[in-house]
Amino acid sequence: MSDKKPVLELRKVDKSFGPIDVLHEISLKVREGEVLCLLGDNGAGKSTLIKTLAGVHKPTRGEILMDGEPITFSGPREAQGRGIATVHQFGGTYPLMSVGRNFFMGMEPTKGFGPFRVFDREKANRIAVEEVQKMGITRITDGDRLVGGLSGGERQSLAIARAVYFGARVLILDEPTAALGVKQATHVLRIVNEAKRRGLAVVFITHQVMHALAVGDHFAVLIRGAIAADFRKGEKSREEITDLMAGGEDMASLEAQLETYMDDHEGHPPQLSTS
Repeated sequence: MSDKKPVLELRKVDKSFGPIDVLHEISLKVREGEVLCLLGDNGAGKSTLIKTLAGVHKPTRGEILMDGEPITFSGPREAQGRGIATVHQFGGTYPLMSVGRNFFMGMEPTKGFGPFRVFDREKANRIAVEEVQKMGITRITDGDRLVGGLSGGERQSLAIARAVYFGARVLILDEPTAALGVKQATHVLRIVNEAKRRGLAVVFITHQVMHALAVGDHFAVLIRGAIAADFRKGEKSREEITDLMAGGEDMASLEAQLETYMDDHEGHPPQLSTS
């Protein structure tokens, strides 16, 4: 067991939507300079856990600690302000915008004074290219290039480089290799290792065991909203992990039903019947 102090910790966290229990006593520790691989089949409860880590959902029970102190996030913006960055597939990048624009989305550098301040495109492009190349993606050399022309792996790398540049301490990667080919996935896994080398705490969510084994230090298998196994690198084989993951299919149907219900009811969860 690592003796590094956890940056982020969950202690017996439950999450319920009305009468439906989705997460059950989740206890996890995310340490700096380590990759925690959260494994589970599609619908094992991973998306709800991600949203809880990122401040979208508040735990129904249990607590979240950051640097050893209990914390309650008022929303995703506060979690981001504390250094928790979530990167979804393709990193939330916009294909019709340039690399430099995507990199500084919402935090654009400017030049000039008062009402004459304008976007400093040259600075944005230079920094964006430098930061992506520091992460090992050398094919991106022009900050004016449209993101839509990048590969999936390069778009992921851009999003990760952006999170690192703006001070992320915990990097949550949601199925970053799921839609990628072998070469592109390899690029992303290299970036994950680089983020770890820089001291970030990385939560790598995936259902692909081989990708997890390539970068992970600590592993947790999620089935039906509960931790079925928690182990360190080298303690279980690929076959053992795959066998553990089997059985999470029922949760997929539950999460899909919840998502549909809440979409149809302005975000409100199902209510307990009083009859």
